[in-house]
Amino acid sequence: MDKKDILKNVYEDFFGIEKIARENEKIARELEAMNSKYKPLKDEEIPEIIINKDEGTSIDGENEEAEREIDKDKFMKESFEEIDNLYINEESKDLLKKIIEYMRKYNEKIEKQYISFNLKMYSNNKETITSIVRILVDAGYIFKYLKDGDAAYYSMYDVEEANQIQNAYESKNSIVVLQKLEGLTEKEDSFKNKFASKFDEQLGKNEEQVLTIICANNKDIINDAFSKNDELLQKYFDFEITSIEPDVQDVYQDVLNKLEEKMDITDKFKVQLLDYITAVYANNNLPYPEYRDKLCEKILFTKQIPEVEKEKTMEEIFEELNALVGLDKVKNMLHDLVNLIELKNKTKDDLKIKNINLHMVFLGNPGTGKTTVARIVAEMLYNLKYIKQNKLIEVSSKDLVAEYVGQTAPKTNAVVQKALGGVLFVDEAYSLASGSGQGNSFNEEAIATLIQAMENYRDDLVVIFAGYTREMQDFLNANSGIVSRIGYTVEFEDYTPDELIQIFNQMMEKSGFIVTKEAQNKVKEIIEEYKDTKNCGNARFVRNIYEKSIVKHASNTKGKKGKKVLKTISKEDISTENLLKM
Repeated sequence: MDKKDILKNVYEDFFGIEKIARENEKIARELEAMNSKYKPLKDEEIPEIIINKDEGTSIDGENEEAEREIDKDKFMKESFEEIDNLYINEESKDLLKKIIEYMRKYNEKIEKQYISFNLKMYSNNKETITSIVRILVDAGYIFKYLKDGDAAYYSMYDVEEANQIQNAYESKNSIVVLQKLEGLTEKEDSFKNKFASKFDEQLGKNEEQVLTIICANNKDIINDAFSKNDELLQKYFDFEITSIEPDVQDVYQDVLNKLEEKMDITDKFKVQLLDYITAVYANNNLPYPEYRDKLCEKILFTKQIPEVEKEKTMEEIFEELNALVGLDKVKNMLHDLVNLIELKNKTKDDLKIKNINLHMVFLGNPGTGKTTVARIVAEMLYNLKYIKQNKLIEVSSKDLVAEYVGQTAPKTNAVVQKALGGVLFVDEAYSLASGSGQGNSFNEEAIATLIQAMENYRDDLVVIFAGYTREMQDFLNANSGIVSRIGYTVEFEDYTPDELIQIFNQMMEKSGFIVTKEAQNKVKEIIEEYKDTKNCGNARFVRNIYEKSIVKHASNTKGKKGKKVLKTISKEDISTENLLKM
């Protein structure tokens, strides 16, 4: 009779879907009892397990029998805690815990049937794979469930003969890990068949005392590797472990911990690091440990956070635009503008559409999203091939106006040359408006130089002037040539208190934090208190609360390790210190 038929009742009894809820409750009660009865293991109480691809796994200690006397409850408690921190899904965590629990029950004669816990593991995270193998080696040794021996790793790119698989089982190995199954998919069918035959033979011989893990990035790779022999998988591999990617907060904490070992980190640096990881990690294609290590190496070398560089599709750009809170009028204008440019591009000269004047004026108070939208405009125009480079050069009056006669025009021209092919964003442009006092001629010279550039480079430069609504009227009246060269005037309205709360929650959510209801209520009270204050800067004000709260949260959670605690922003974390100092 097939092994699976013999063990069917055992599998269903211990792992069946109808038993999962009951089994989870049972494990939870046992863990709770352990937590109340035992303290965590000290390092010297745990036998040292060394995992090495070349040398395998060895157990350090002369008196093996003495090592076996380790407290099993304490070992399980610590193992379960480590499993909870692995980057695998919840079903996989439950499965690993049940396997360890079953090993113990078998060791204590509670369970009578030996089960070969061969695993299919879907992961590209080497650290996760190594941790799982080490936990199983430890459990197999302590509960005498697996053969005393090593964990051997075999890359299917390196296996040249089918007979090599035999060496893995004839050596002193308790776990055999077959990695990089892509290597098997590239081999000839004759090799695949010989390998499957030898693999089947060894699995049949070593059903007890040796655990086999086949590991690949995903299910498709494993299925492709055994496409000619899928019955082998059905016969021996009933259990699956699925890896997951760490979230933004996991990545941030991991990178931060590694950097703090090598360099001094300021609070500002921490916020910049979190912003960078939030922006780029989701689109990264490297396996997590490799991404983390490369990022740390780059930062340690340059002592700076890398710049974010990414070309987006129009769909992605509109997703980013539509995700912004409020700004309905602005969004509608940009949608219409993109539709017009796309129509002109598609019809070429078939329709008599005049050249589109894309120079703009953005009117609104600080923190209403003008700079953010300007960046989106640059991405849109680059995607539409209206500008040659995806760049936004941000300047203010001090970057254009010089201190001495004859220097302003060259200084302004240098900025224009830098912006050619992209978008020039002049923030607080009203500062260039002529008024009383020394320096008026310098301001007028800067404005005149910009107007000339808008004319000379109309096919190679888009200029956006931004500033307060009322003050910008003086700027627009300063030179009659400005208004005639502006194609779009866009008004950015102040955010409502509810919109500001939504912005705060988005900032925290993007960074991986969970904000309690009490913390949100406190933020709302602060916004209501400050919203009519002269220096309150809309989203800029909320950004200030966000940054100060992260810094305070870091201090409040110093010395704590639980992921839930580290990711939860509480009422006590919301900082009101120096909020109006932008």
